[in-house]
Amino acid sequence: MELNLKGKVVVVTGGASGIGKAVAEGFAAEGAHIALWDYAERTQEVAADIESRYSVRATGLRVDVTSEEEVSAALLRTVEALGAIDHLVHSAAVGSGKFGFPFTNLRPSDWLRPLQVNIMGMVNVAHAVAPQMAERKAGTMVFLASVAGQIGSQTDPPYSATKAANINFMQCLAKDLAPHGIRVNAVCPGMVQTPLNHSVWQAWHDNTPSEERLSYEEWAERKIRAAVPLGKWQTPEAIADMILFLSSERAEHVTGQTINVDGGFVMHW
Repeated sequence: MELNLKGKVVVVTGGASGIGKAVAEGFAAEGAHIALWDYAERTQEVAADIESRYSVRATGLRVDVTSEEEVSAALLRTVEALGAIDHLVHSAAVGSGKFGFPFTNLRPSDWLRPLQVNIMGMVNVAHAVAPQMAERKAGTMVFLASVAGQIGSQTDPPYSATKAANINFMQCLAKDLAPHGIRVNAVCPGMVQTPLNHSVWQAWHDNTPSEERLSYEEWAERKIRAAVPLGKWQTPEAIADMILFLSSERAEHVTGQTINVDGGFVMHW
């Protein structure tokens, strides 16, 4: 299927690892030019590797998405290096780092970092990118949410609540930006082996009596058997495939949608 993404300029936040990195590589494989916005120190290294392997232009910018000033500066540097932004994929997110069942295991202060990164980070990025897309009457945005934002996952209530907020704000953006020809959607991964998923297990492990602890592999296998009808991990590449499709002309009539790539984890009747 021809996606017509060659030569497009794509910003991927959280693009130095996990799903974001798979998304960046997927776009690069289609011939798109990539800007990675990530807080990780290795962001430039990842961008250089993508540029080398896929023969596209790529730039890596160390950006704290909670800072409106840093996001605005990253936008200017990206446009200067690569040109106007055609597609945004916002993948940057954090969990609380603690096991949240019951929710009283957490303190209200444990909510602050996820709220700031996952909600205000999305707000800052959207505010930065939307005006130039609106001026050009073209562009797409895809926001990484989570099945946790649809089912109220008790594992990490701050993370779940912020992912629900991502879905809601995505819908607001889709309505606001549709008259400008901009499509906005959300993709919700299910069980994916990422650093964030591993941190969820670690928080559970650290708060579980030693005799009841499981390895990461055992814990994940039980969870998949219990919750995922297809009975297997979702991969970062599978999430990336959906995001590339939603960003392409093939999905020109799709906006305001929340798409689950979760092996059947969440089914709405």
